[in-house]
Amino acid sequence: MKVFVVDDDDMQREIFEELLKGYGCNVESFSSGEEALDALNEQYVDLVLTDYKMPGLDGIETLEKIKDINPEIQVLMVTGHGSIKSATKAMKLGAWDYITKPVEPADLKAKLDHIREHNTLTSENKLLREKLEETSPETEIVHKSEKMRKVLNLIGRVAESKSSVLIQGETGTGKELVAQTIHNLSGRQKENFVPVNCAAIPENLFESTIFGHEKGAFTGASKQQKGKFEIANKGTLFLDEIGEIPESFQVKLLRVLQDHKFHRLGSSQMIEADVRIVSATNQDIEELVEKGVFRKDLSYRLNVITIDIPPLRDRKEDIPALVEHFIEEYSDNNSGNVKEISSEALDRLLKYDFPGNVRELENIIERAILLSRNEIITTRELPFEDQSQNGDFEKKSLPQKIEEYEKMLINKALEKSEGVQVKAAEILGISESTLRYKLNKYFD
Repeated sequence: MKVFVVDDDDMQREIFEELLKGYGCNVESFSSGEEALDALNEQYVDLVLTDYKMPGLDGIETLEKIKDINPEIQVLMVTGHGSIKSATKAMKLGAWDYITKPVEPADLKAKLDHIREHNTLTSENKLLREKLEETSPETEIVHKSEKMRKVLNLIGRVAESKSSVLIQGETGTGKELVAQTIHNLSGRQKENFVPVNCAAIPENLFESTIFGHEKGAFTGASKQQKGKFEIANKGTLFLDEIGEIPESFQVKLLRVLQDHKFHRLGSSQMIEADVRIVSATNQDIEELVEKGVFRKDLSYRLNVITIDIPPLRDRKEDIPALVEHFIEEYSDNNSGNVKEISSEALDRLLKYDFPGNVRELENIIERAILLSRNEIITTRELPFEDQSQNGDFEKKSLPQKIEEYEKMLINKALEKSEGVQVKAAEILGISESTLRYKLNKYFD
């Protein structure tokens, strides 16, 4: 790691230089912000450690000019105990963190380790994004949070492996998108990615769906049918909702994962299976094993590598970027003129807990674009009140409760009708003119 130390105190500079070199850093020291900035125009560094109080350019001014030169350079502000308020201001302007005098070596090392980890993740994620753009530009995991940066980093490290991957996360967190990304970054990217929703397959059709069947294998089997395993050969099979795999089929799936062979229903001819398995669930597999409804040996086979996707409420830094992404996507798809979201509407989204995660946010933005009559999404187009100010529902008056219930029913009807007001009016059992009146009343 290349580090610049900026401090007008000679002794303090020497202390920092000695500590940083001891932590494996390549260090260069400067007695003023002006000198450091001149050097920054000639070379790249990972970190600038700068004192807050200096003659000429102080720490804040130096920070601002560093970010103008390269926003990716991290800045660690050094301050006295009495200037912590000023150091907090520096963080709002883009400083990574601050450290107080006298400096504790362990504290400095901890911050360096964190910056190293962050820079490594950022660098690796940049390479991953470039590779994704080359292989599948339409597949994008939109994120800004450190938690999702770590997820993407793990995706990149496991993608080239042949091992099975289990993706865990709540409904709507984007498990299939993660599975698709693993496939796109793997050596199997030119072969099929085959998604299977295990919860949607009737138990009596599971074997024929996954392994295929021969003509006459069962009543209604009028022709030979390839199964998902055969279609996914050389590629990736994504088993979503694996907790719903019938117990009667689990041992058959386990055998295929062990032997890499299977046969179609109604046939004894073995077919080779070169398939990468990626599975996903919103259930606790260990709990299902303890209950005896999921085989422990199968869980071991499917769960060689685990990727946990955090819910949206735990990574709200991603919300502004996701909103921007969905506005661009759905405005283009619907030939709309929506370009942005108001600060009040974005603030309301940031205060919401999103039980439906990213999928719920996507639906909210799509509906808002359909309802919006101008270029900006406002709070009028959002389907919920400000949770921080709304108060308890029971404390509202009867007219307020009726109005809120009507708005909820209208939003649901518009969602079901995909924004077509004639169909929404039919769903609600009211005339189109009445619906237009209520839309003007509640959403204008």
